[in-house]
Amino acid sequence: MTAKDTGSLRALRRTNSERLLSALMEHRTLHRAELARICGVSRTTVSTIVGELLIGGVVIESADDAAADSGADGRARGFLQANPAAGAAAGLDFTLERIWGHVTDLAGTTLASDGVTIARDTPWQERLTAGLTLLDGLLASAAQNREALFGIAIGVPGPIDRQTGVVGPSLPGQAWAGVNVSAEFGKHFAVPVLVENNTRLEAVAEFTWGAGRGARDVLYLGLSTGIGSGLLVDGQLHHGGARGGGGEVGHISADTSGPACPCGNRGCLIQHASVPAVLAALRPVLGEEAGIEDVLEAAKSEQADTLRVLRDAGEVVGRVLANICNLLNPERIIIGGELARAGDVLLEPIRATLRRSAMALTRDVDVVAAELDLGARAGASGAAALVLRQTDQLVSALLAGATSRSSEAV
Repeated sequence: MTAKDTGSLRALRRTNSERLLSALMEHRTLHRAELARICGVSRTTVSTIVGELLIGGVVIESADDAAADSGADGRARGFLQANPAAGAAAGLDFTLERIWGHVTDLAGTTLASDGVTIARDTPWQERLTAGLTLLDGLLASAAQNREALFGIAIGVPGPIDRQTGVVGPSLPGQAWAGVNVSAEFGKHFAVPVLVENNTRLEAVAEFTWGAGRGARDVLYLGLSTGIGSGLLVDGQLHHGGARGGGGEVGHISADTSGPACPCGNRGCLIQHASVPAVLAALRPVLGEEAGIEDVLEAAKSEQADTLRVLRDAGEVVGRVLANICNLLNPERIIIGGELARAGDVLLEPIRATLRRSAMALTRDVDVVAAELDLGARAGASGAAALVLRQTDQLVSALLAGATSRSSEAV
């Protein structure tokens, strides 16, 4: 056998190992036969790879009595799960005024989660230090340390250039603009550091833990100070295209004759359905100092002008989403952000307009509200989930970590 053939076999084995582990992390507990079916490999392949992963401590025989007693595939035993003790994944999410951290084990169980507030004008260097301090505290509370991590993901506002790794400008006061966040955090960790836009991480969180469960093709739309989106296709996050600039739904023109937007376009969706746009429309009714809580309370009280503004915003969102559905045909659309808390007064116009405007084959899409907490907390849990889903060569990293710990123990 040539070196090329040997290398190809190793690459295939590594790919199959990653697929098996990914399936176990997604489904929690699987019989060997189910694992073979889901991953599209033979039972012999599963047996060989699982044997290596058991020895390496990456997977364990399931202690789930209910699963073991179910007799799936005619067998009483043979159930497997990712080993919770194999290591930890961490996520940090930075908004203008919050940092949230989330630590999970390999099986997806939350080990620790907490956040801190920061001033809007805090420079990125101080934000990085505060994030590291927060993460170390979370790890300590979970009886872990940085050496236990097999990956970390960081969420920041704005687009991340996929060629340079540098964060682009977004909201005014965005401290991370012009910074290679992965490189800066990478100085403090010996494991992969992923960086993603925090709206996309909210999408991953909803897909993994919230309103996206059970679906494979999901579009998340966050209606907040800005409007961003995240797209998962067959369970995989779309990272924004060739340069990372995709997903800016807020700057799709909803009215080409509308007012000029700072982005250079006219009538952008953000000028119709963002929190600032809704507040501006309701200022004559609710007052100059009104905030989103006042809007939500007025909607709950069925204040007529508030209901009208929210319905109008929903209709504009629905028209834009109809075009997106015609292009992408998602299975489910999740509406998040502060405005989603208005509930059906916003969601029903979105649904009705979408179904009236989209093509027949694309209009049958679930439109649901997000289930998880807003902002940095959801983003941090999504960051940890991203590590579990997309860290390259995760099996190799876990096996190497197990070998290292065994050597230290000796």
